[in-house]
Amino acid sequence: MEKPFVHLHNHSDYSLLDGACKVGDLVACAAGMGMPAVALTDHGNMFGAVEFYKKARKAGIKPILGMEAYLDTDKQGGRSREGPGRYHHLTLLAESHEGYRNLIRLTSLGYLKGFYYKPRIGLDALEAHHRGLIALSGCAKGPVADLVHLGKADQARETAALLREIFGPE
Repeated sequence: MEKPFVHLHNHSDYSLLDGACKVGDLVACAAGMGMPAVALTDHGNMFGAVEFYKKARKAGIKPILGMEAYLDTDKQGGRSREGPGRYHHLTLLAESHEGYRNLIRLTSLGYLKGFYYKPRIGLDALEAHHRGLIALSGCAKGPVADLVHLGKADQARETAALLREIFGPE
C-alpha cells in the first residue's frame, strides 16, 4: 500500500504579497488529490487559521495549523536593527492544542514586540514557546539552508544543533 502524501508548507492569500491560493481552493485541491491532511503555513501570521480549520474539517481532511515564522537573528526578542532581510524562515506546525496556543503566542509576539518590516520573533521567544510545535527547516531561506548557501557550514551545523536542542531530536 502506498503511503499518502501530505503538503506541510502552503501559503494562502493571507501570506501578504506572497500567496495567492484561496483557503477553500487549497482544501479542495488536497481533497481532490486524496490527501488525508494538509497544512496552512502563512508567512508570519495565522489570519486564515479558523477559515482553514472549518473548511478542512468539512471536507473530511485533517487541518494542520502552522505558520512560517520570521526568525530574527537577534536572540533577544526579534527587534534587530540590522535592516530588512536579517531574518530566516522557520516553518512551525502545531502538533497539539498546546502547540496551537504557542503559535498564537509567537505570532502575537512577532507583531507586538518584534515588528520591523515583518512580524519577527527571536530565539528567546522560540525557546519559551516551543512545546507542542514541530519545526521544519527545509525552506531555502531557513536558518540552516541560508548558512549553507553562504558557505558557512560550521555555523549551519551549530544552528541545526540549536534548533534540535530547542525542539528535540524527533
